Amino acid sequence: MYQRILVATDGSKLSQKAVTHAIGLADLTGAELVALKVVPRYPLTYFEGGMSVAMSEVNRIEKEWVAEAQEAVNAVKSAGQKKAVKVRAVTVKSDLIAESIMATAKRSKCDLIVMASHGRKGLKRLLLGSETQQVLTHSTIPVLVLR
Repeated sequence: MYQRILVATDGSKLSQKAVTHAIGLADLTGAELVALKVVPRYPLTYFEGGMSVAMSEVNRIEKEWVAEAQEAVNAVKSAGQKKAVKVRAVTVKSDLIAESIMATAKRSKCDLIVMASHGRKGLKRLLLGSETQQVLTHSTIPVLVLR
């Protein structure tokens, strides 16, 4: 049924539910799992929501974020190994979260994307949008969304 499944994680409790389901589905179908965490860059201007900080501090913070992302996907890999599921851990540095998820799925030849819904409501949803909604709207690959 599925050969390769991409699971997008942000380390949240809700995305952990998506990870658990993706591992179970990969186990049932014999699929390989691609665990992805997209790491945004540090906002550099007031208009992006950031404070003015030295570039050395920005680099330090971004390195921490990359390390945390690697830990998150490595945790998925460890959980998959307990079920004998082959997991490839991937991190991507980009501000374009949804686009990065879809591009990684395409590049990895995935036939399913699994991700959590994010419960933004009201004005925050209008202003920030939803990465899950973007993937659902624009993906040519089937998407399984867990709540």
